[in-house]
Amino acid sequence: MKISIIVPAHNEEDNIVNLVRRVEDELPDLDYELVIVDDHSTDNTRKLIEELSSKYGNIRLVENKLSGSFANAIRAGFNNINTEVAIPVMADLCDDLGTIRQMAKKIAEGYDIVCGCRYTKGGSRIGGSCLKAFFSSFVGCSLYFLLGLPTHDIANAFKMYRKKVLDSVDIKAKSFEISMEIPLKAYYLGFKITEVPTVWRERTKGKSSFKMFKLFPNYFGLYAWAIFKRLTKWR
Repeated sequence: MKISIIVPAHNEEDNIVNLVRRVEDELPDLDYELVIVDDHSTDNTRKLIEELSSKYGNIRLVENKLSGSFANAIRAGFNNINTEVAIPVMADLCDDLGTIRQMAKKIAEGYDIVCGCRYTKGGSRIGGSCLKAFFSSFVGCSLYFLLGLPTHDIANAFKMYRKKVLDSVDIKAKSFEISMEIPLKAYYLGFKITEVPTVWRERTKGKSSFKMFKLFPNYFGLYAWAIFKRLTKWR
């Protein structure tokens, strides 16, 4: 099974080379393509990606031709994969690449989405804002209990998808909430979802574009939609 690893990159000149080297070093046994999406970078990110793609034959540079945003960069990646399985990986080295093997095994078992979970046994979140950690943990765990959603970490972007899921979901997200929108809508479409533990680490270089208070309305809207849909289903 070949996997598309999608890396959205906006001004990640401090991280992108190290990320590619880590992927190449840590996943030599996997069959994958590395799709790196330049999200309107104004530093040397694009130049570095071009140099990396000439060195490694499995790297492709994709340009986000829509307005700059995490959601649009992820869409660009999804729209340019050559496989039936895809997983976004952050350029800031926060994701545990070793988890990808466990995700691939679950896909091979018949699951459609495999969520990397920080809030279950064996998973953890290291560093970063305590407020962000509380927010993502509350959202994930509350939807797990309220909806029966088969993951405790719906907000984490580190998820593996079958392409048929991406083709079926009508994506409306404007930013980081895309990582919550796709599995929620897929859940109500009847796709099979599971989770595996993973370890997340706060970035050490570069600047994150995730602004919790700015994005709160987007997440809350999806949260309310999911609960309302379940309530109306019960009637």
